[in-house]
Amino acid sequence: MSVLEKSIIATFAFFVFPFLLFAQQDLVDQKQRADSLYESFEEKEALELYRDILEEEPENYKALWRASFLYSRIGNRFNDEGDQKEYFNRGIDLAERALEVDSTDAQSHFVMAVAMGRKALISGARERVAASRAIKKYADKALEYDENHAGVWHVLGRWHFKVANLSWVERAAANTLFGGIPGDASNQKAADAIQKAIDFNDNNILYYYDLAKVYEEMGHDQQAISVCENAVELESRTPDDPMLKEQCRKLIFDLQ
Repeated sequence: MSVLEKSIIATFAFFVFPFLLFAQQDLVDQKQRADSLYESFEEKEALELYRDILEEEPENYKALWRASFLYSRIGNRFNDEGDQKEYFNRGIDLAERALEVDSTDAQSHFVMAVAMGRKALISGARERVAASRAIKKYADKALEYDENHAGVWHVLGRWHFKVANLSWVERAAANTLFGGIPGDASNQKAADAIQKAIDFNDNNILYYYDLAKVYEEMGHDQQAISVCENAVELESRTPDDPMLKEQCRKLIFDLQ
């Protein structure tokens, strides 16, 4: 190698190496900032950063499952079903990628169950029935890896509640197309599962509201009222919490 070639390489390294270090540090800072935003429920900002991280690291497991979960949460706030479906489909796509990276962790199965569950709620009877089988499968798998996962117990509770109260059209579709729904869903199992979610995370207002709705369906009005009273005393943390508290107050009023 000539002296000139060595000089060119040295000059290149002098200018490029600091840039690479800066880019690497910037990515580290992005990850820390995204995690901080996620944990403080600044969800739109966190999602934007996780998308940027995935541009640089397409197989970043934490960014994949957290972005999937955020697409499901944010999409659920839209009024337009087209927008909702777009976000839920993105959540499913990212959950699939997370499962490809690590299928032995609860989070990848959890976010797939969440995204599929959200999409099922805005789908037709046939699609809802088909999705219910997959949702149960992913929830059960997540619990195999983390039996103390509050979010998974909540998903399982909602599954029991929705399946136990299927319309006759949905039950007919399930029996005709799929040979029925797996598992013996019931409102009591729904209540038990959501109560477990609260036991593992007693600050999530959504869990309380969903448990109260199950109790209302069961005719346990006083239990529903008590759960709602506990919910309205909690600190609002997520963008959904103020609305959930209002729904709890309305349920208390309606049941008294």
